[in-house]
Amino acid sequence: MKQEILKEIRSNGFSFHQLSVRYPELYMLKNIPQDPEYHGEGDVYNHTEMVCEKLLALPEWKGLEKGEQELLFLTAAFHDIGKISCTKQENGKWISPKHTIIGEKVFRRIVYRNAELFGLTFHQREMAAKLIRYHGLPVWFWTKERTEFDLLKAAESIPLRLLYLLSKADIQGRIAKDPMQLEEQVELFADYARELCIWEKPYAFANPYTKYQYFHKEDLWHQAALYDDTEFDVILMSGLPLAGKDSWIEAHNTEMPVISLDKIRGQLELPPAKNTGKVVQIAMEQAKVFLRQKEPFIWNATNIIQETRQRLITLFAGYGARVHIQYLEVPYQELLARNQKRERYIPEPVLEDMIRKMELPAPWEAYTAAMPSN
Repeated sequence: MKQEILKEIRSNGFSFHQLSVRYPELYMLKNIPQDPEYHGEGDVYNHTEMVCEKLLALPEWKGLEKGEQELLFLTAAFHDIGKISCTKQENGKWISPKHTIIGEKVFRRIVYRNAELFGLTFHQREMAAKLIRYHGLPVWFWTKERTEFDLLKAAESIPLRLLYLLSKADIQGRIAKDPMQLEEQVELFADYARELCIWEKPYAFANPYTKYQYFHKEDLWHQAALYDDTEFDVILMSGLPLAGKDSWIEAHNTEMPVISLDKIRGQLELPPAKNTGKVVQIAMEQAKVFLRQKEPFIWNATNIIQETRQRLITLFAGYGARVHIQYLEVPYQELLARNQKRERYIPEPVLEDMIRKMELPAPWEAYTAAMPSN
């Protein structure tokens, strides 16, 4: 697939201004206010332009590979995209609560719906989305009781050396009252990431079971080595409707029984997005039969919200299951085309709302998590 936006970034000399002319979402950062105590430079657009300039001036910049430079600059340009929708005034101050979480979803949705314009691979899109999600981590990680936990979680999705550069540029690209304190915190992040051996890649847990337990227990040491007493496998499908979950199951499974929420809905002759509680209740009753018998099965549903996945995974794991997430995705235009042909058509507002809310599975969520390869 053509890497359109990445080529533009390099051909335009890594100019944020030129990029904002081409991509209106960036131009919308103009006039989005910020707290002058931390952002004396003005609105989000001014801040983002400064961040991009500071990124190019970092000593480490020239040592990056070309692809890393382009992707990191893209991320810097979109790192505060979430502030457009969540900035508000509270007690006389401008705040942007959860703008990193919102920004990840907004960026993913923009790129997914405009895939031909952006030309990013799945891996590139998700790398940028997760960098946006975690770009504030180096500043606040040390305030948590388990200081290593969020670092290890982030390292499951992104190289922390790139996150460090993004955060460093984010701090330098502003006019703040005490920038030195913020920079010291970012340097502390880098030192600790190296100490934990997660600067370049995820932490090497003793085994997949220990990794799963670490991210789901409050008091487990990351260097622990737990005995894996799991007894059977459960595959948890994940993806938007019409992403090909049924086809994947047909191609990859010959023995495991399938619990399909769509099939149950069809049997009950229920329309999409209606009586979901009843459908889930029936599916859960079926699942518990397999769980009690320690029998492998596939749970086939959209599972695009992390909280939903975690409830299911916790339940299944409680019976001794190794839960494997299989996420599937098709291009946006193909998704719409498939919906037009579907016998049980999903109203487009419902489908768009699902795209807006979608949270892709992270590697730490289950025993394993399989994602598209491109």
